[in-house]
Amino acid sequence: MPDKTVRIRRAGEGRRRPVLLAIAGDSAAGKTTLTAGLVEALGPERCVSLCTDDYHRYDRAQRRSLPFTALHPDCNYVEIMEQHLQLLASGQPILKPVYDHGTGELTRPELVEPGDFVIVEGLFPLHTKLARACFDVTVYLDPPEPTRRAWKVDRDVRKRGYTREQVLAELDLREPESAAYIRPQRAHADIVVRFGPIPGRTDPAGTPLSAELLLRPTIPHPDLTEVLQPGLSRAVHLRLDRDTDGRPVDTLHIHGYVPREESLTVEKAIWASIGAPGTRAPESLGRITVGERSEPLAITQLLLLHHLLEAAA
Repeated sequence: MPDKTVRIRRAGEGRRRPVLLAIAGDSAAGKTTLTAGLVEALGPERCVSLCTDDYHRYDRAQRRSLPFTALHPDCNYVEIMEQHLQLLASGQPILKPVYDHGTGELTRPELVEPGDFVIVEGLFPLHTKLARACFDVTVYLDPPEPTRRAWKVDRDVRKRGYTREQVLAELDLREPESAAYIRPQRAHADIVVRFGPIPGRTDPAGTPLSAELLLRPTIPHPDLTEVLQPGLSRAVHLRLDRDTDGRPVDTLHIHGYVPREESLTVEKAIWASIGAPGTRAPESLGRITVGERSEPLAITQLLLLHHLLEAAA
C-alpha cells in the first residue's frame, strides 16, 4: 500500500504543466507594462498573471510602524509564495492573497487557475532558489536608476495619491533594502532588460527609450539571423559583451531613435519566426498607455513570446 505522499503525488498526475515566466525588478521598473502586453497577446484564456506584491504581510498603515519596508523579505510571505509557485508549476490552482496598491490594503483572496502560461511579476519572484526552480524563463528589469525614479514618481503621484516629496523620501528609505534584496536577483535572470537612453548619445527630448537585452546562455535564445541583416542594423544589433562575473554574453541593442518603419520590419521578422506567417503581431505589444507605444518594448515582448511558445512546444 503506497504511503500518503505517493498517493497525493499520483492524484496530481495528468495535469497540464503550464509554462512559467518570471519578471522581477524594483518598484516602477516596468514589470506590469511588460506583463500586460504579453497576457493580451497570448489571450487571457491561455495566460494568467499574478504579482508577488500580493504576498505582503502587512498593509500600508501597518508598515509605517515597522523597522523595514515592503522590499524586505520579512515584510512578505515568501514561504507561501514558494508554495503557490510550486502548485502553479504543477498545473494546480491557488487561492492567492490580494494587495490593493490603490488603497494600500489587503483584500479578499482570489482563485487563480493556471492556463497554458503563467507570468509572475513583482519584487521577489527570483529571491529564493526554490522559487527560481519553478520558472521556465526568468527576466530581470534593470532600468537606469534616474529613469526608474522618474517613472516611480510619475506613477505614484498620478495613481496612488502620493506627493512627489513623499515618493522621493520613500525611494531613499528603500534604497538599502533594494540593494540588499531586489537587485541581487539580477544575477539569476536568463534575460536582463534595460529600457533607457543610450549612454553617451544626446537625443532630443521626447526621443523614445532604447532597450538593451543581456541574453545569458542559461536558456537557448532564438536565431536572430533574419533580424540582424545589414539593412536593419540601425534598429537592432548584437554585440558580445562581458557579464558582471566576467563571462562572455550576448547583448542585443534595440534602438528607440530609428524610424518606426525600420522597427516594424524587425517585428515582422520575429513574428514570422514564431510560426505565425500571414498574420500580424498583436497590437498590445509595445503599448505603454493608450496612444503611447514603444517599438523596443514591442520587440522585447516578441522575443519573450518566442521563448514562451518554444517552452510550451
